[in-house]
Amino acid sequence: MLDFRMETFLMVCRCMNFTRAAEELHITQPAVSQHIRFLEEHYRTKLFCYSGKKLKMTSAGELLKSAAITMLHDEQSLQNQMLHSDDGFQDIRFGATMTVGDAVMSKVLERYLLHYPDAQLHMEVANTQTLLERLDNGEIDFALVEGYFNKSEYEYLHYSTERFIAVSSPHYPFRKQQDRLEDVFGERILLREPGSGTREVLERYLASQNRSIQEFAKMIEISSLQTIKELTKAGCGITFLYEVAVKEEIKKGELRRIPLTDFDVSHDFTFVWRRGSIYADMYKELFEEFS
Repeated sequence: MLDFRMETFLMVCRCMNFTRAAEELHITQPAVSQHIRFLEEHYRTKLFCYSGKKLKMTSAGELLKSAAITMLHDEQSLQNQMLHSDDGFQDIRFGATMTVGDAVMSKVLERYLLHYPDAQLHMEVANTQTLLERLDNGEIDFALVEGYFNKSEYEYLHYSTERFIAVSSPHYPFRKQQDRLEDVFGERILLREPGSGTREVLERYLASQNRSIQEFAKMIEISSLQTIKELTKAGCGITFLYEVAVKEEIKKGELRRIPLTDFDVSHDFTFVWRRGSIYADMYKELFEEFS
């Protein structure tokens, strides 16, 4: 069980305010201060400091926060394993971003269940940001993500590298000949929500070219990958997706790749878990099974 003072520490990290942390924990502000003081005396270092009136974490505080989040995650995983210790099957909770979940995981899980028919699987599909938060909270054990993440916080293994392409309906009425990225800025773009890996890859590439998504004539945000594909097929706009996610639609002639000479982008799909987890070896074994 995670020490109650460590829970207080994590709440202060979340709120960056002693009074607000006390309110969230339903304890007094002096109690919060006492818990933090105990930890600072135990570790013989300051965990927080003030810059003017603003509370900040020290470097030591950042280190303890990362370790505490991993401990919280491992405790939740241990609790889950203990609940199923007599069931005779492995209970696996993991997440996958939408492209990975929709385009990759069905065949992977089919193969896995043929080998381990008694396994209990729980797969959550969400954007990268949401999955990392759930990983930190111990709600899932690991995740397969397409977005960016803080590599100092997580251990990770390269799963695959996928091409990122612009696509449209074969009959989409473009305003001008498409040759360069700027040629499609006059079109409506269908885009995933903020926090999704797909959107972040596009935004980072545009930023590297001193451009932004705001340069498109119109922008529609949709959290469903399937809806984006259907609307693109219907000619309601253009989009940018991983080639693996639209491979079948391109093969059937329902979508086509927009040939942009200055847009050659690839990005990694990555298998991630909390850095320092006691279950690292188990996650590495699962990675081999899922590869």
